[in-house]
Amino acid sequence: MPEAELLDWQYDIGGVVIGDGTTVQVIETTGLGRPPVRDSDVDQPSMDGQFAGPDYWAGRQIQFDAAIRIPGQADACHDMVAALQAATDPAAVRLVGGQGLPLRVKRPGRPTKRLTVRARRLDPEYRQVIHGYVPIDLEFLAHDPTFYADEETTTELPLGWLTGGGFAAPVTAPIYVQDGTVAADRPGWVTNLGDADAWPVIRITGPCSNVTITHVASGRSLALPALTLDAGQWVEIDTRPGYRTVTWDNGGNASAYLTPASRIDLFTIPPGQSEMRWTAFDGTNTARLRLTWRDAYIAL
Repeated sequence: MPEAELLDWQYDIGGVVIGDGTTVQVIETTGLGRPPVRDSDVDQPSMDGQFAGPDYWAGRQIQFDAAIRIPGQADACHDMVAALQAATDPAAVRLVGGQGLPLRVKRPGRPTKRLTVRARRLDPEYRQVIHGYVPIDLEFLAHDPTFYADEETTTELPLGWLTGGGFAAPVTAPIYVQDGTVAADRPGWVTNLGDADAWPVIRITGPCSNVTITHVASGRSLALPALTLDAGQWVEIDTRPGYRTVTWDNGGNASAYLTPASRIDLFTIPPGQSEMRWTAFDGTNTARLRLTWRDAYIAL
């Protein structure tokens, strides 16, 4: 089912739209600014002050002070509460580690952005429900505090593209050579339009073997030297926080194929344009690598 297109000052909670123009008025929101910090400061022994350690973002707590307004329709108010509970309580999210539900936000002059959240509070106050008015407090926790683009970006890379170019014998005339001076015109380039690191989902589709994927600028790579894929078979590497899995097309665990030096927790697409390169053995030149990501943002 396609997601609703949001208007300004609207919020989509797992498929239920609230906010401006809906029956749920959002009075105030908190938690959409700078996320909380997990500091690592240490008192300096026998000295004044502290040593400033690394600061890490904690989970983002988002709270809505809202009210359901459907004058004279107590049953409709109860139905809205039930709809919110159904959206926030599915067992596929609540009982599965790492899973969450989408919270989408639209602010004036800004594109729709999203977080992945877990519901932590849904507390209606029914004292005035007979009049069609139910104040309700909503609270969510985004374990990953980064904001992401509403739309995914996908690019597919053919095997064997090297920045330096080259020819494979036999060479048949006429030969057409692209100078490659414009990066966007060449395969292998990915663009994160945000201002924070994005986390790609990488799918390798065979036939191929001995796969290595490299982010050229950082030199970080994911190597699967013992991996062999038949035609149409694929393995997917999910680098997203809360997921970080390597799975077969049948759902099996393929993480044992990654070398110990392959850090999927560090394999990101930085802001701007960067080059991805991958190598493997494939005599058919039909193997493909697909990257899917959402542009990442520090703020709304």
